[in-house]
Amino acid sequence: MPGSTAPLKLWDPSPAIREESNIQDFINWLKSSRNLLFNDYNELWLWSVTDLDAFWTAIWEYFDILAKSPYETVISSDPMPNAKWFSGATLNYAQHIFRNSNSHSPAFIAKRETRQLREITWSELEESVAAFANWLKNRGVKVGDRVAAFIPNIEEANIAFLATCSIGAIWSSCSPDFGANSVIDRFQQIEPKILIVADGYSYNGKLFDKSDTIKQLLDAIPSVDHLVWVPFIGESKLPAEFSKAYLWDDIMNSEHPELEFEPVPFEHPIWILYSSGTTGNPKAITHSQGGVLLEHLKYLRFHNDVKSGERYFWFSTTGWMMWNFSQAALLCGATVVLYDGSPSYPDLNVLWELAEKCKISHFGTSAPFIMACKKAGIAPGKQFDLKALRSISSTGSPLPPEGFEYVYQAVDPHVWMMSMSGGTDVCTAFVGGMPLLPVYEGEIQCRALGCSLFAWDEDGQALNGEVGEMVITKPMPSMPIFFWGDEDKKIYEASYFEEFPGYWRHGDWVLITERNSLIIFGRSDATLNRHGVRIGTSEIYRSVDKIPQVKESLIVNLELSAGRHFMPLFVQLMPGFVLDDQLKSEISKQLKLDYSPRHVPDEIIEVPDIPFTISGKKMEAPVKKILLGMTANKALNPDSMRNPESLHFFEEYAKTIK
Repeated sequence: MPGSTAPLKLWDPSPAIREESNIQDFINWLKSSRNLLFNDYNELWLWSVTDLDAFWTAIWEYFDILAKSPYETVISSDPMPNAKWFSGATLNYAQHIFRNSNSHSPAFIAKRETRQLREITWSELEESVAAFANWLKNRGVKVGDRVAAFIPNIEEANIAFLATCSIGAIWSSCSPDFGANSVIDRFQQIEPKILIVADGYSYNGKLFDKSDTIKQLLDAIPSVDHLVWVPFIGESKLPAEFSKAYLWDDIMNSEHPELEFEPVPFEHPIWILYSSGTTGNPKAITHSQGGVLLEHLKYLRFHNDVKSGERYFWFSTTGWMMWNFSQAALLCGATVVLYDGSPSYPDLNVLWELAEKCKISHFGTSAPFIMACKKAGIAPGKQFDLKALRSISSTGSPLPPEGFEYVYQAVDPHVWMMSMSGGTDVCTAFVGGMPLLPVYEGEIQCRALGCSLFAWDEDGQALNGEVGEMVITKPMPSMPIFFWGDEDKKIYEASYFEEFPGYWRHGDWVLITERNSLIIFGRSDATLNRHGVRIGTSEIYRSVDKIPQVKESLIVNLELSAGRHFMPLFVQLMPGFVLDDQLKSEISKQLKLDYSPRHVPDEIIEVPDIPFTISGKKMEAPVKKILLGMTANKALNPDSMRNPESLHFFEEYAKTIK
């Protein structure tokens, strides 16, 4: 049975790591202040999901939450998604960041393809945030108004967010590699008063001018009263064609009072994130100031063990929730390292070189990046001085065992490797790291504190050692307060609560092992039903990734007429290779060897490119719809894609399926 025997143990925390960890300090605090004793992590987790009031009260008190007015109740008795948290309390997320201000370490270190490292001190950050907050207030921006940004992952984005948050306004951002329609679909819903834009961005050594896109945004979003212009590729001056525009540098150089913080209710919106929008209008997922404050403190301090003075990096863009999540490192007093550009330009060593130069303690990336490094055969541990590196985290898609193996062989045999999974839905991780527990090859260490997560069968029965639907049975503070424009919560409820009313179904296949570690097998809506046996797509990808000639792959199972099934595997090859019979045979043999004959596709087809969303997820479900005869425009929103031209092949191939 899967998960019934322990795989290879790759890392075990030393006594010193355990004793010096933030989570151990919390355990000691619970013992001294609450007289609570826990023999192991699982006992602590079980308490955290059994007594929500006691656990989240302890989080509030341990982190000494600054509240202008106190809370009256911890959590209401309403079922999900209507549970209310810490009613009566007023606070401010940004205020909790700035109480970590110090002169010993920078707040940010920023690097771009087009610019060398730049450090931003805490005092500089406070001055900049105060200047922008004052400018927003002078433009009439009030509590609850929306400030939107179309901007790369540069320090100006963080400054603008913190200023927006400090006055109780609501932040939302998109990366400038989004197409105009994709941005309009998002920002039109929330009607921002202020739009912050960069004139372009750089990627793979090339500059991209976004002036025309900005014009389209202003024409399509009439709620925008003022435009803030951030020069990135051009001169530091305002373009003549934009009225009501302000230059970023002019705002930064303006006179202003000291930074202040507007206390807002615990469930007041902090930011609006968006679903991928592959099959319709993106859902505008709205999170609360208090909810993400507690959740981010809990995860970054306890599960990632981030400490004051350390340096935290996650490769992201302003259009992915990991950008928002990375703000939490500032809550811990850590320095956030920003990188804007391609993770493979001029080659795949660029981020590892950044880790050396910035002395990064916690390095965050994605499974595809780790697997790309493995396929390229690079050995960062030999090429760079990574002695400051304590942990490597991976998210976005399941990290296969081979990815773990690569990290411990090619990066550092002593590093703490964490796979984690959560989502835009909660702007945190449901499952992830834990410095008290070992790391097993291919497994996520634990369920996060306060996350009542189980694997369920179709009848809602909990499974142990078997693959089931990932279900969250109790509320979490960072669950969305609502989707913007979905006042009656019908779309919200349909997104998570239809299959198991009152319980959050996340849409992933998960297995909980006898060690209480976890394995995620990919999206349940992309499951391959092969002769009555359910196969997770991640199993296929794990096996195919072992073939060095294959760069990327995508698999679907098509239900055809007369009860027929057809399971094609699409492969994008590395440069210089062709898909001949020998390579097809090698792929099929690998799948049989790793799993079973059922995993062998009916056909293996070479494609020029594999479709991905902008945030880097393979588009299995939309491709399946296209292959079953749906037009691409109905199957998905091309503006939600990183590479919409990749769909042409699948549209043509669909004509050959009978």
